[in-house]
Amino acid sequence: MTETPPVVGVRGRTRRAILDAAVTELSRRHDATLAVIAAAAGVGRSTLQRYFPDRELLISAVVQDSLRRLDVALTEARIEEDPPLAALRRLVSAMVDVGDAVLFLYGDPRVTDAITVPEGPDPAADRIGALIRRGQEAGVLDREVSAEWIEHVLWAGISAGCTAVGSGLLPRPGASASVIRTLENGVGTAPRPSREDDRG
Repeated sequence: MTETPPVVGVRGRTRRAILDAAVTELSRRHDATLAVIAAAAGVGRSTLQRYFPDRELLISAVVQDSLRRLDVALTEARIEEDPPLAALRRLVSAMVDVGDAVLFLYGDPRVTDAITVPEGPDPAADRIGALIRRGQEAGVLDREVSAEWIEHVLWAGISAGCTAVGSGLLPRPGASASVIRTLENGVGTAPRPSREDDRG
């Protein structure tokens, strides 16, 4: 699991607790109140508002913290290394490990639309797209559908895995394994049954 940077002192620990509680609560309900987030962080609302005076500042901080978590997770997944399927499995596991950040950032268009990114292509999307194309070239991902479609399916699976973890349906390793199995069986190039098998 991707670790957050070390925090120093009481203020650092309190701020970290607020951000962790906020991303968890907001990933489940985007209208979670400051009072709910404060309670989840184990602090009073007045304490929360000393760090983040209003909801807009808190949301902005959670967006930036979540983007950083995803960037660290993607880097640690080393998706440019090893055969494509091994890299894809690491990518799925890494994203499920930061599932609250994934669901918060991409589960609500209002959050997605509010994310400010530098002009130009998204380097994370470029890296994931390159991995998918590498898998297609290696013959382990289906060449009969576009890389863009496989990426949509990938993120849909990751989102489902993150939701399963957040709801307590599956533990993280089980969710990652289920997403990986579904992807490999759905967009992989395993031999398909013959027409005679279909009739049998």
